[in-house]
Amino acid sequence: MNFTVAIVGRPNVGKSTLFNRLVGRRLALVDDRPGVTRDRREGEGHLGDLTFTIVDTAGLEEAGPETLSGRMRAQTETAISQADAIFFMIDARVGPTPVDRAFAAVARKSGKPIVLVANKSEGLAGEAGRMDAYSLGLGDPIPVSAEHNEGMVDLYDALVAALPEHTAVQREEAKAAAEGAHPIRVAIVGRPNAGKSTLINRLIGEDRLLTGPEAGITRDAISVDFVWHDQTFKLYDTAGMRRRSRVDEKLEKLSVADALNAVRFADVVVVLLDVDNAFEEQDQRIADLVEQEGRALVIAVNKWDLAEKKPGAIGKLRTTAEEKLMQLKGVPLVAVSGLTGEGLDRLMQAILDAHEVWNRRISTSALNRWFEDVVSAHPPPAVSGRRLRLNYITQVKTRPPSFVVFCTRADAVPDAYKRYLVNSLRDTFDLPGTPIRIMLREKSNPFEHKAKRKN
Repeated sequence: MNFTVAIVGRPNVGKSTLFNRLVGRRLALVDDRPGVTRDRREGEGHLGDLTFTIVDTAGLEEAGPETLSGRMRAQTETAISQADAIFFMIDARVGPTPVDRAFAAVARKSGKPIVLVANKSEGLAGEAGRMDAYSLGLGDPIPVSAEHNEGMVDLYDALVAALPEHTAVQREEAKAAAEGAHPIRVAIVGRPNAGKSTLINRLIGEDRLLTGPEAGITRDAISVDFVWHDQTFKLYDTAGMRRRSRVDEKLEKLSVADALNAVRFADVVVVLLDVDNAFEEQDQRIADLVEQEGRALVIAVNKWDLAEKKPGAIGKLRTTAEEKLMQLKGVPLVAVSGLTGEGLDRLMQAILDAHEVWNRRISTSALNRWFEDVVSAHPPPAVSGRRLRLNYITQVKTRPPSFVVFCTRADAVPDAYKRYLVNSLRDTFDLPGTPIRIMLREKSNPFEHKAKRKN
């Protein structure tokens, strides 16, 4: 469903720069002087998987209708009336001005969904102005830098929230296209004779892989295509992974290397345990390896049909998983039987859920609200009598969710404090079981070159 968004605001806040950023070309003239844009300009805007008509408008100014500024304002008001949503832009480095407040009232009277865009928010110079923008009564200010291409993910989230019905169709089409083009790669790993090949045969409904009571039948990592609920998967059966000290044959070493390669290229890894001796040391080593590689993880306890069904048995296994795999708190655990097919639907749903969490992105504004609260509640410890300052956080990538914290003295932040941040992130934003990466970066000192000159 096509829709139209108008960018409005007073002169020289960066409307044309954002317009050019969204259309992907330098269509609108940009200059430091105010009032460069006079007519409405339309283009095809792109934001993530959304495509829409974006309208650049002249800066709103108080003026009589017969003047040039007045006629420019009339053009802008026409764009507002024809748009489905409005990007109301302010300059975060200046903060809301009386002119911004006057035209915020005009935008509100239109009745259109409004996204308040705080432009020029790169660095910390725009933080105070962005906070003041709440006073405009237009909702959460979205920090962006149109010139430096920052904050576009948050702008995407705000546009989706403003126009849920208009954006839903495009998002579903993009999701279907992405899922159709790239099957989810799932590696099944575990110790020898855990039942990996039997499990895959049951899933695909045929004896595709050789099975038997002997340990170590599988040598190569074999891929099998599989469709479940219209989602395509590529399943990888792998050789059993024993402790390194027990691997002495050259062929077994090659087989284990092939299994490790399957883990590295997988999206989701299912660590298959034998119910009779689940969570042995080697199982924990394999799960640690998956976490180190940054893959989404699901624990499957196989041969559940042979287990004595005591009350609370699955709960005890989950408690054991929490104790043994503390770095993967909340990792999904499913009881299955490759022989009878018990629990396989639950396993596939757990794989889909783990894949979604592994791909999850959190908006910068939500992240920093959480960050401010969590650091205030438990500040980092002082080191050698000097206080550590954690300034702000941003998500730099997914698969797995990875974050950068900008701070002073990055090398002095204790590992325990980083674990505290990871655990709080996991609980607050519902990221169970997936690996989480937090990297520390020191902010550059803008006065450092002056100090060097004095020396």
